Amino acid sequence: MSTSMRTAHKNDYDVVVAGGGPVGLFLACELRLGGADVLVVERLAEVDETIKAGGMNTAGAVTLYRRGLLPDLTAAWERNRWRMRAFLGDREQEPKQKQKQKQKQKQGADAPRTPPKFAGHFAGIMMRGDLFDDSDPAFADIGPADGVGLGVPQVELERILGARAERLGVEVRRGVELTGFDPDEDADGVVVHLGSGEDVRTGWLVGCDGGRSTVRKLAGFDFPGTEPEITGYQAVVEMSGGERLGAGWNTTDVGTYVNGPFPGRILTVEFDGPPADLPHARLRSRGGTPIAPITAEELQAALRRVSGVDEVTIHEVHSSTRFTDNARQASGYRKGRVLLAGDAAHVHSPFGGQGLNLGLGDAMNLGWKLAAVVRGVAPETLLDSYTAERHPIGAWVLDWTRAQIAVMRPDRHARALRRVVTDLALTSAGTTYLVKQISGVWQHYDLPGDHPLTGQSAPDLELADGTRLGDHLHDGRAVLLDLVDDPKLRARAEGYGDRVDVVTVACPGRPELTGLLVRPDGFVAWAADRGDGGHGLEETLDHWFVAT
Repeated sequence: MSTSMRTAHKNDYDVVVAGGGPVGLFLACELRLGGADVLVVERLAEVDETIKAGGMNTAGAVTLYRRGLLPDLTAAWERNRWRMRAFLGDREQEPKQKQKQKQKQKQGADAPRTPPKFAGHFAGIMMRGDLFDDSDPAFADIGPADGVGLGVPQVELERILGARAERLGVEVRRGVELTGFDPDEDADGVVVHLGSGEDVRTGWLVGCDGGRSTVRKLAGFDFPGTEPEITGYQAVVEMSGGERLGAGWNTTDVGTYVNGPFPGRILTVEFDGPPADLPHARLRSRGGTPIAPITAEELQAALRRVSGVDEVTIHEVHSSTRFTDNARQASGYRKGRVLLAGDAAHVHSPFGGQGLNLGLGDAMNLGWKLAAVVRGVAPETLLDSYTAERHPIGAWVLDWTRAQIAVMRPDRHARALRRVVTDLALTSAGTTYLVKQISGVWQHYDLPGDHPLTGQSAPDLELADGTRLGDHLHDGRAVLLDLVDDPKLRARAEGYGDRVDVVTVACPGRPELTGLLVRPDGFVAWAADRGDGGHGLEETLDHWFVAT
């Protein structure tokens, strides 16, 4: 554990993370893996049960797989897929599927069934799985995480990450609100003021406290973007008359509504401007006090307006939220000792399910870098790469969601555009392109080097010893993969202490590769083919990890 920022004060920490949602918890876990002492403060006293993201894309699931959480994701996925199948009228298949699974287990084939590749939708235009070309190179070597996160809702992911944080020894204080902060006059750090009346001294503060981030506002980050034009509701309800509603996504003359993919889940979108009271868009405040609750009557009126089904009646609301398409992004993600991640750094409409995945990527990118700076084994300039690498991906997500709003509008021009996009989506090339974008497999960083793998998310190589590359990333360290048993290659990694693991093993499926240097976040920093030697490896190692 680092002591670089500790003082005699018992409440000092290397990093304070404001916000204990999935992004804040995952970042805290990454910081602990890197050796930082972390405190997470979360205003909610309990896990927020409000319906939010319904799942993760491929990139998000791969991120969790690389930290050894695939079994947890698979179990959550298995629980939820039966719920969705029941809604689609497939209850009779459940006993048969369970029988087949038991038979396979008896035969020794007890590995979880690989779920189908992520298909999804664009602006409610559903993509057909039979049109998806899975031979596209972008989907090669993804590994066992492919599709697993699709049916894992955000609330379950938060529980998974909460349990992991506890195992790693992260201190999480729930029901505690960050109310302010000031520069630390006695040390190069920050004094964080908590609603409990306590002041906590820390080296760094990271705001993971959502779209209305207190940290972002108090630190003075700019937040440019585009104004909202929709009012949306998402809820889980008890209702009657729902049999008159179409299943799945439905476009009407008024807007869009969704019925499913499990009983009682509804969503509506109307193009009548943003909610009247945007700051109270959630059913509950982050502190858990009921404010501006969304009533059954309010949801029912919206659903009737959009669907045109006057017989539908909502009797009880289990979970609900308002949302809009406000799209904004901080110009930079760091100001001195204060950083932003997740929705605190960027907000947008929920269409396409990109927000949760974007935030997890932020946390994976920032965690190992900030931990290295905290430990004193990397200069603060390493943090410059955080904004440089993550900001362009965030900007893409904002535009991706804006494009969907344009195609969902109910005016004649947008409807004409929607018909064109639908025609394109119903081709193999169109489906494959859209799935590639939604899944996040296209994401890469602009890193120095000529090899095609440099800057890409690392392929999950099957290795000769029966392991996969992802198995070697669980501890959050970089991995130099020596695929040709080259002592000279391994010698170049000496002097980097516990920051770089060296793994010598063959890869029969990729005989052309000499080796890979994979950063702790799973992205390839250096790669070479046979005959290339180790050219550029030492410079790359020293750039990211600084020889001791």
